[in-house]
Amino acid sequence: MTDLCEDVRACAIAVMAKASAAGRTKTRLCPPLDPREAAAFNTAFIQDIVGNILAAGHMTPITPYVAYGPAGAAHFFDAVLPPGVGRMEAVAPGFGACLTMTLAHLFASGHPAAAVLNADSPTLPPALLAELAHVLAQPGDRAVLGPSTDGGYYVLGLKAPHWHLFADIDWSTERVFAQTMARATEIGLPVHVLPTWYDVDDAHALRLLHGELIAGIPFGPAPHARGDARNSTNLLRRLLAHADLAERLGLPVADTDPLCRRAS
Repeated sequence: MTDLCEDVRACAIAVMAKASAAGRTKTRLCPPLDPREAAAFNTAFIQDIVGNILAAGHMTPITPYVAYGPAGAAHFFDAVLPPGVGRMEAVAPGFGACLTMTLAHLFASGHPAAAVLNADSPTLPPALLAELAHVLAQPGDRAVLGPSTDGGYYVLGLKAPHWHLFADIDWSTERVFAQTMARATEIGLPVHVLPTWYDVDDAHALRLLHGELIAGIPFGPAPHARGDARNSTNLLRRLLAHADLAERLGLPVADTDPLCRRAS
């Protein structure tokens, strides 16, 4: 099933998301989370990431989408997504195939540029997504790539379907970004590289997220690399401020914001 947005003149950005289910989503966060908590974090991540796309859309023309799995999960996304967000089922054998399926669908619908965005970076600054759309709106063919601290990438934007970028990629390894850059070099495609951000897919990254939203510790040494905690939902803050999560993460309990702790 596909529910496409009406504005096909803008750059399309699709979040690659899975419907939340205990024991099936964000399992790499268990422990320190339990399966039910991990599923709740997954829902909060999706909502915040979509919120960041919508915020970026106030800076430059962007059309938001969620490309989801598993098959038949439309009801979950109908319940958690705000109005105006396009939805499409993206189920294929392999992550690279899911990415190419999503991009192909967006290009076929008439968008002049399209991007696929991870569902693991809830505090990614909207300004970086606006930068992606702005760069792709300029004359000349190019790609935009946002590297992750783990060696992958959090977003890939294109102006044309360059499927060679997805060939011979060791998905879910620290080699993904480097291999994608190599594929771009092989076909002579210029790449605009965005600032590095982090994926919340293990306990270390969960500590970074806790630091950003609870302890007020910005990610990145420079202002342009800092997320906007104001875009985070109350759900994510409540989950992070759970009474014993800081202890489970090995963080000083004093780092927990008492206002957030009361809200939980």
